[in-house]
Amino acid sequence: MNEYLKQLSVEFGFKLVTKSDSPLQLIWQDGQLQLFQIEQKNQGGVRVDFCSSQSEYRRNQASIKKEVIARAVGIKANYRPNVLDATAGLGRDGFVLAALGCNVTWLERHPCVAALLFDGLYRAQQDPNIGDWVSQRLKLIHSSALTSEDILPQLAQKPDVVYLDPMYPHKKKSAAVKKEMKVFQSLVGADLDADGLLASARKMAVKRVVVKRPDYAKPLNGEKPNFTIDSKKHRFDIYLINE
Repeated sequence: MNEYLKQLSVEFGFKLVTKSDSPLQLIWQDGQLQLFQIEQKNQGGVRVDFCSSQSEYRRNQASIKKEVIARAVGIKANYRPNVLDATAGLGRDGFVLAALGCNVTWLERHPCVAALLFDGLYRAQQDPNIGDWVSQRLKLIHSSALTSEDILPQLAQKPDVVYLDPMYPHKKKSAAVKKEMKVFQSLVGADLDADGLLASARKMAVKRVVVKRPDYAKPLNGEKPNFTIDSKKHRFDIYLINE
């Protein structure tokens, strides 16, 4: 495992240390890379685990009819788009799309988040139940979606769909926030340059750009989408690409 940790440190520019005073720390624990907010004593680590019972349940429940995101990206009975998940985060939406049969490339610019995603992907590839299709359908690129000129040469083909889910401030400070979101906000903050993602995504997408937004948020960059699909707490703004 030491060699694996060395690989992570080289890939994402980390130093391997035995002790640190940083309030946020990536720690190898229980055979997984985890992000801890040290000052929160009773708070567990944030990790990417596609082999967990929760992920298995989510995967087994996923269907084209049930998943709003499936309609948003344009999945049909005989069609699975090639998707670039350009703000991957912990990779959950991209994983659902891959479970539904799409080829998905995750794009994540923050090295800590990308490292967590890399570790989750690596372990999923070794899993006897999902390893085969995970290896075939999921890929990770550590880079920013704002630089389309750098991304396109790394792709086998232009994606049919570019999916964006930028970090957005919560409407109410008192509202309950999931553990992962609290740590993410401390780590990366809000995506203050998120408006620039839309223009870059349009350069990369063949058919459409899909933007996931909180139900109270304005459209990305103030640009009205061609149409919108609503879910319980979010909406998906769809921008069609005219070829």
